Amino acid sequence: MATKLLLTFAICRLIVTVGLTLEPTELLRLGLTVDPFDVESASVDFGLMTKVEPLAVLRPSSAKDVAQLVKAAYESSHGFTVSARGHGHSINGQAQTGTGVVVQMSGVGSGGKPRVWGGDMYVDVWGGELWIDVLKSCLAYGLAPKSWTDYLYLSVGGTLSNAGISGQAFHHGPQISNVHELDVVTGKGELMTCSKEQNPELFHAVLGGLGQFGIITRARISLEPAPQRVRWIRVLYSNFSAFTKDQEYLISLHGNQKFDYVEGFVIVDEGLINNWRSSFFSPRNPVKISSLGSNNNGGVLYCLEITKNYHESKVETIDQEIEALLKKLNFIPTSVFTTDLPYVDFLDRVHKAELKLRSKGMWEVPHPWLNLFVPKSKIADFDRGVFKGILGNKTSGPILIYPMNKNKWDDKSSVVTPDEDVFYLVAFLRSALDNGEETQSLEYLTNQNRQILKFCDEDGMKVKQYLPHYKIQSEWKEHYGSKWDRFQRMKMKFDPRHILASGQNIFTPTFLSSSNMMVMDIPIPIKQKARESIDF
Repeated sequence: MATKLLLTFAICRLIVTVGLTLEPTELLRLGLTVDPFDVESASVDFGLMTKVEPLAVLRPSSAKDVAQLVKAAYESSHGFTVSARGHGHSINGQAQTGTGVVVQMSGVGSGGKPRVWGGDMYVDVWGGELWIDVLKSCLAYGLAPKSWTDYLYLSVGGTLSNAGISGQAFHHGPQISNVHELDVVTGKGELMTCSKEQNPELFHAVLGGLGQFGIITRARISLEPAPQRVRWIRVLYSNFSAFTKDQEYLISLHGNQKFDYVEGFVIVDEGLINNWRSSFFSPRNPVKISSLGSNNNGGVLYCLEITKNYHESKVETIDQEIEALLKKLNFIPTSVFTTDLPYVDFLDRVHKAELKLRSKGMWEVPHPWLNLFVPKSKIADFDRGVFKGILGNKTSGPILIYPMNKNKWDDKSSVVTPDEDVFYLVAFLRSALDNGEETQSLEYLTNQNRQILKFCDEDGMKVKQYLPHYKIQSEWKEHYGSKWDRFQRMKMKFDPRHILASGQNIFTPTFLSSSNMMVMDIPIPIKQKARESIDF
């Protein structure tokens, strides 16, 4: 009883602070809470570089709860922001807000279970549903989504607000290219259904829209028959040109005579080749870079990672199909590493690595990640300047690199990609460790990120950030380029008070002056060193 009275009192203070018209009992019914644990959880993210405490947290049980809260914010006399949070995997405080309420979309009791429509080959899912749970629900029907992210403990609404990419994107496109329909709560508190045919402006704006135009409460995801097993192969290259030529060849293939997943990563030191991302290489028999002919290549190796999905009934032919594809590639002949595993185990591979890192206390550390889309025409320059230059021979986590086909991306979405038919994702997925080694410190890694961005800018590479992070609107305008006018127009149409996703720092909420915005809504570094991470 005492706890409930304290909560009611705190919510009454919130009502006075932001000018809400709802009664305290109504806010409690919605699931609004100021419980210290909930507020603390919503104040940090996976990046662990910023901390911003919201005024309150909403744990909705339905889309109507979300709509009622956003409508209250839109009609509030003083105004407050609303930021949707899934599994909290943002890097730079994008889902945080210090001037309003965080909507905790993921968690027990939110939204209901995925509903699979087997005959129509799609699934309806709550925006806060994690992809791992979507997978499990679909597999019960022998089906699965077509396009994935490498890590499945992310929310559907979160990845669709960015793009959602992995090694299947070259063929199926990003996750946003595999959506039939959405339910969205706009910045006016309106719950709208949208698709390519119904409310298409909202549909295209929300996909890859960084949460600026609405909160996704339901997504209808395209499905395909799920394979049973995966043949997972890694081969190594010491020549970057041969590596990229083979990657580009593989993503040009169509039909059944292709691999189902094409990724790759860069190895700049011997520690990385035997780390969690390279689980093929036995700790009892570690692979030495020097033994693979990389000494004449600046000590850098490149790993091509490919898979072939199959059903157990086709096990007799899978080896021949893979051999035919491998014969056309120019990798180091002695560097073929192969394993075979169930489809679900392959898709959930990173979570197993997460558990290992958690057991060593190496998961909940700062993650100064940098994700870039690099045009095909500039990827060799990037290799020379970054992989063989800026990085030296040390890194602090995986560096992914793989190409995608631009024609698999819908240009009507809000995502910005390089203006070439093929472009590469280069992802520096690094962890900052407080172990006394300078090259693994947060300050060193964030400074290196700035060096990489500066190099790209001075070389005229026209790279685009994926999961972008900028401090000021002029940088966002440059990022969006020709899409900026439409992006701004859609913001005024669907979120005119700039209530939603203020942690992205794209638009200032209309109820805040510029000075207040600087004080109240830019994330505050958890540690002084982290200040460097918000200055890219």
